[in-house]
Amino acid sequence: MLDAKLHTLLAVAETNNFTRAAQLLSLTQPAVSHHIALLEQELGAPLFVRCRGRAQLTREGEIAVRYARRMKALYEKMQEELSEAEGRLERIRVGITHTAESNLITEALAKYGNENGNVIITIITDTIKNLYDAVENYDLDLAIVEGRPRSSDLNALLLDTDSIVCVLSNNNPLARRSMVTLEDLKREKLILRLPSSGTRKLFESHLVSANESIDNFDIALEVDNIATIKDLVRKDLGVSVLARSACMDEIRKGKITSLPIENLSMIRQTSVVYRRDFVHMDMLHTFMRLYQELARMRQ
Repeated sequence: MLDAKLHTLLAVAETNNFTRAAQLLSLTQPAVSHHIALLEQELGAPLFVRCRGRAQLTREGEIAVRYARRMKALYEKMQEELSEAEGRLERIRVGITHTAESNLITEALAKYGNENGNVIITIITDTIKNLYDAVENYDLDLAIVEGRPRSSDLNALLLDTDSIVCVLSNNNPLARRSMVTLEDLKREKLILRLPSSGTRKLFESHLVSANESIDNFDIALEVDNIATIKDLVRKDLGVSVLARSACMDEIRKGKITSLPIENLSMIRQTSVVYRRDFVHMDMLHTFMRLYQELARMRQ
């Protein structure tokens, strides 16, 4: 069982207040203070600084909370695997980026779930950095992201390669061309992903390589949701730069047009990332097979 003092540490870190943490844990405020004092004594470091009614984590406190979260996730994971050993329901937690949310990945996960009725798949959408952190901290079993992890604690399998393209309405005069140029894009209203997204970063880095800057383009909107961007593009309210895989359904159905951008060969890899101690490799290989079968059907 996870030490009660660690539950208290996480509650105080979440609420930034000893009294609210006590209410959350159904404890008295002195009991919460006692738990934190014992932890600080055991660890030999101050965990919180009290200021104007708030409990602010110290640098040492931030480290302790990070490991406490990992320990809590590990304990919950142990409980899940013990349940699985008894033949009860299995749960797989998968993190994906906003781009992956709109392509074959979710379809392949759903197909795996349909073929394996004893499995519940939970899908979490977040930024690449947060997904890496969640996998390392045992909050996620897998993450499907663009690129490869830098941490030595994580493994990666190449799932697919993808290209970044210009996406535009069928009514846009540029749609009749075989490609667009950067000068073409400068004359268009751009609807782009947020600056923190992998797609946006890749686009901007290639602009720099071509001696260009994103500041030279007319960005009308920055939108986090891929489906919203595609809908706005389809209505001819601007053009965008997106992963081709995120637009395959619309392209195949003739709803929008995708074109390469001259002098920008924006190819990226999509990988499945997992911890070195991940035990469900059979699930991983089956998922990858289902994904590849769906990808071949869409070609």
